[in-house]
Amino acid sequence: MSTAARTGPRRERARAATIAEIKDTARALMRESGTVDVRFSDIARAMEMTPPALYRYFADRDDLLSALIADAFDDLARAVAQARDSVPADDLPARWVAAARGYRGWARREPQQFALIFGLPLPGYSAPEDGPTTEAAQRAMAQLAALFGEAIRHGILTPPTLRDVDPALELCAVAKGEDLGGVLPPETFQAMLHAWNSVHGFTCLEAYGHYDWMEPAAREAFFLSQVRLAALNAGLPAP
Repeated sequence: MSTAARTGPRRERARAATIAEIKDTARALMRESGTVDVRFSDIARAMEMTPPALYRYFADRDDLLSALIADAFDDLARAVAQARDSVPADDLPARWVAAARGYRGWARREPQQFALIFGLPLPGYSAPEDGPTTEAAQRAMAQLAALFGEAIRHGILTPPTLRDVDPALELCAVAKGEDLGGVLPPETFQAMLHAWNSVHGFTCLEAYGHYDWMEPAAREAFFLSQVRLAALNAGLPAP
């Protein structure tokens, strides 16, 4: 093998390692500061680099933020999938609870990443349309959508509590269905969104301290009742 052939992969590995270090440093700074805003100058200082050197790896701060947001969605997707798949495939009620717990647990472990993807928009940042952040968000949502597909395949999904679907949402179900792993019936697509909203709403309120007045045992019981209610309304077998 020629020297040039060996040097190419080595440079690629070094570049990938530096990109990973930049992102890890940005996340560490977010955890230390308790915010999701990060500056190139702070990252460069922590890595003992010059700020201009970072532009060899990311075009600008927005480019870095997009990469961090995509990573966060992918990390969330893995957490939900791992929690869901830790339960036998034939126990769909328990898989739903496990997925919901995976979602909540990730938010509690990664408050800055949770805020990065679900908090207030960062000033001056605009995510690229149909870019890596959108694709990663779809992969994360597909982990929850998979449960509804499983319920349909096993013939155990009953009609949701609310069956009326506005035509605009019907179009959305068709347009977005393939991105989530397959087109669902409009009423099921709507029910899936309601179920996610229920879990996400609890998770957000808890993440921002609005349930701190509850004792941990009461909070856990309330979470499980919320998850059970979401399943019942969506037509999933009750946990």
